[in-house]
Amino acid sequence: MALKGKGEELLKIDNLDVEYKRIPCDYKSKNLMVQVVEWSSKPYYLAIKFLYQGGQTDIQAVNIAQVGFPKWSPMKKHQGAIWDSNNVPRGALQISMMVSSGYNRKWIYANYVLPAAWRNGEIYDTGMQIKDIAAEYCRPYNCGDKPWN
Repeated sequence: MALKGKGEELLKIDNLDVEYKRIPCDYKSKNLMVQVVEWSSKPYYLAIKFLYQGGQTDIQAVNIAQVGFPKWSPMKKHQGAIWDSNNVPRGALQISMMVSSGYNRKWIYANYVLPAAWRNGEIYDTGMQIKDIAAEYCRPYNCGDKPWN
């Protein structure tokens, strides 16, 4: 696919083995941001999208709560980086996320993310960056450390 003139050869192949190596994203001057998705319907439905998720990480779970209150409501993964909930707390919102990098997992808390007057399409700063890198638990020749041709 990356080599010119090889498209016809690829089309003739029934099964194609693909090798890839996941590399960390590095947004040096950007914090993790949360965008309220356009189809959110305040106060009953909230969909958010995470932007500038750094490191080599996956967000495994997301919870929301009203700022200052310990009652967390889980969000469900809608698609891609979008999470949604039909159980939206009132007021300003805080977010907790379970972030995994390889075999490691941890909870991250953003204490004041969405203001009480959040609006569809707006982007809000979590005030934090995610920079975790997944450790490779295999021998170099099994992890794809050879040059790619």
